[in-house]
Amino acid sequence: MKVILLKDVKGLGKAGDLVNAKDGYARNFLFPKKLAIEATPANLEKWKERKKLEAEQEKKEHEEALKLKEKLESISVELKGKAGEGGKLFGSITSKDIAENLKKQHNIDVDRRKIEMKDNIKSIGETLVEVRVYPEITAKLKVKVVEG
Repeated sequence: MKVILLKDVKGLGKAGDLVNAKDGYARNFLFPKKLAIEATPANLEKWKERKKLEAEQEKKEHEEALKLKEKLESISVELKGKAGEGGKLFGSITSKDIAENLKKQHNIDVDRRKIEMKDNIKSIGETLVEVRVYPEITAKLKVKVVEG
């Protein structure tokens, strides 16, 4: 029997999937627990419509992510830090500092966890930092650290 899952079911599929389930399993477990509905022609129409809307929404988010990537790669963030001899900073620049200054300087709100750095910035100069704007899309943001 074909069913449309309303919630994730271990061993069967994720919410929104159209799957084949045994008749008894569907009638005695999935339907009473409201984990799935039968794939009738009316329910299939609604399911197809929802899938179409989800695809359009994902396409829109992908396009916005590409625009954000272009914007991030065209700008740079300038941070000030106190430094000693040889341009070594007292302390370090973290992803939180970069996110805050990106918001202040360019009014772009990026979660600090999306800023990927191997290690904190510990010296004066220019560094390229990766920002994950979408699952497969990363932008390279220029971070300039100056003595201040």
